[in-house]
Amino acid sequence: MVDFIFGVTHPHHWHSLNIQQNPHHYSVVRQFGSNFTTLLQEKVGAGVYFNPYVEIDGMVIKYGVVSIDRLCKDLLDWETLYLAGRMHKPVKILRDDARVRLANQVNLTEAVRVALLTLPSEFNETELYERIAGISYKGDFRMVIGENPNKVKNIVDKQLPHFKRVYSHLLEDLPNVAVLENGLVQQDKNPKYQSLMVQKLSKTLYQKVLMEHQRYTRVKGLKMPEDKDLLHQQIVGSPELNKYINRGLFEIIAWPALTQSAKGIITAGPARTARYTGEKLKKWWQAKK
Repeated sequence: MVDFIFGVTHPHHWHSLNIQQNPHHYSVVRQFGSNFTTLLQEKVGAGVYFNPYVEIDGMVIKYGVVSIDRLCKDLLDWETLYLAGRMHKPVKILRDDARVRLANQVNLTEAVRVALLTLPSEFNETELYERIAGISYKGDFRMVIGENPNKVKNIVDKQLPHFKRVYSHLLEDLPNVAVLENGLVQQDKNPKYQSLMVQKLSKTLYQKVLMEHQRYTRVKGLKMPEDKDLLHQQIVGSPELNKYINRGLFEIIAWPALTQSAKGIITAGPARTARYTGEKLKKWWQAKK
């Protein structure tokens, strides 16, 4: 089943037309009209409405509908990372949108920063891409049961050239990173560079990291500097930095992922939900053997 995401300007109008033209794509939700469908899309979960197991020209697809505004906000601020995380992986753009393209460049750069902050001075490209691809699964309950535990590794292994295409130019633009010919990557862990990356984290993750550091300093009886530059240097010097980031990602992702999945039971309907869940569990069980 191929996944599609449709970014639309006016979700209510889009659903109104689509329910008329393709009522079989929807569950019983369509009977409540496009107003209810749009409300369910935007107020529950991560702001996406999915219709799975739709057959078009002999291809079975699952498509999600999201407003352009909501998509761009997630790409820029990482409010839920539900779609921003998906776009950390290589994707095919079928219809370009200038706002989304620019917002996603910010999103991809932020993913690189997070990966670099959690990696040592030297690592290989595969480790970098696995760290980036794994960001969106932090806190996703499906990685405990229902998803292949090797999913992140499989994603990178199968699309390594595409990851290089997406991220190579971003790495080249970073003054503290050098990509060597043998596939190794080196980064300068100078606090100046590291603190600048912390400062430029996405709005939501930056706030989470700051809160985690505040807790840490209280427990350790440390004083947080009022000067922002000194504060960021103190954060990158903390032995708990990786935990700050992982906990922050967990808090961002966990609730939207859970509520979005719960919403899927309503939007897909019981039969398609059972089918989808069964297929996921089958793959998970096979991978566990």
